[in-house]
Amino acid sequence: MDRGALPTAAHLIQPDLQLGETELGKLMSAFFWTYALAQIPVGWLAERFGAQRVLALGVALWAVATLLVGVTSGFTALIVLRMMLGVGESAAFPCASQILAASVPVAGLGRANGILAVGYLLGPAFGTYVGALLMDRFGWRAAFVVFGAGSLLWLWPWLRTPVQRLAPPTAGDAAPPLWDIVRKRALWGAGIGHFCGNYSFYFMLSWLPYYLVRERGFSTVDMATVLGLAFLLNAVGGYLGGWAIDKWIMRGGAANVAYKVAMALGHGGAIVCMLAIALGNRPVALLAIYAYQLLCGIASPGVFAIPQIIAGTRAAGRWVGIQNFMGNTSGIVGPWLTGAIVEQTGHFQYAFFLGAAIAVLGTVAWLVILPRIEPIRWQARGGLT
Repeated sequence: MDRGALPTAAHLIQPDLQLGETELGKLMSAFFWTYALAQIPVGWLAERFGAQRVLALGVALWAVATLLVGVTSGFTALIVLRMMLGVGESAAFPCASQILAASVPVAGLGRANGILAVGYLLGPAFGTYVGALLMDRFGWRAAFVVFGAGSLLWLWPWLRTPVQRLAPPTAGDAAPPLWDIVRKRALWGAGIGHFCGNYSFYFMLSWLPYYLVRERGFSTVDMATVLGLAFLLNAVGGYLGGWAIDKWIMRGGAANVAYKVAMALGHGGAIVCMLAIALGNRPVALLAIYAYQLLCGIASPGVFAIPQIIAGTRAAGRWVGIQNFMGNTSGIVGPWLTGAIVEQTGHFQYAFFLGAAIAVLGTVAWLVILPRIEPIRWQARGGLT
């Protein structure tokens, strides 16, 4: 919700601060400069000091950063706050993955990550729709103040929530060295696939509101209605994908098959949908937007369930930190590059073509580069280095 507030407000911020499309893209990508780089140290902190506490600190930081956007003027100040937001949000997935890997059996990880996906995919749905209504009535700054203050309220119930493990740690649970994680082919397959999936997702999350208003002629409220429904479909797909994967596994099916089918649907569907949005008329483009969000949601549980299965509780925090670093470098490149393409060509067609090409690479990464999805038997040697 907090991350998506800026894209929703982009068409209002642009004339207010007199920004070009390239500067807008830089503003959107600034979040990822720190978000990506902080992933690896945050994964280490989650394993060392406890994921629950590290996540609480991260949320507090990102909520304050969001709130301050609403009372700050100037392009440089906004860049700094977006970077601060990135540091805070970097705690989310390494900490969540460390908690789930330690608390949920393999046959429940699909639904657990599906429920997590419902949360982080309903955020853009709610944030886009409600945020646009707030901006339309009270100005774009009001949404940032409301969302930032609301996020701070989450801290009280979270710190009172007990986190239970499947089994207590033993001497044989010593964490593998970082080098043992980095040299695994599975990490590189998942990392490249994560990069490609995030490129399309962040492209849509960052630029779709602007695209619908500027290129397809939607009003702010109509844009919010369309994207609110689209992101809602994404959330529904996240839960349905996780539920279907767990059903398959509980009936004796292989986790490898279930998760790879889900990733193929998400990335293969992205190829078709990106081309349809670029080349189709308005109804076709809208249908493709909805289809993309649904298929993206179906694939979303696998992005983090796969490393949770492979790395296990001994390495999930650092593994997801490294994988999420690789995946979110797309956020550094994508929004900025899209802004430059649009500014140079005057439309979004080539940006969608590039998104389709990157989705092809993502399909190869999840299906070919990633080996069989099964737990790694780490050697019993300690050290978080």
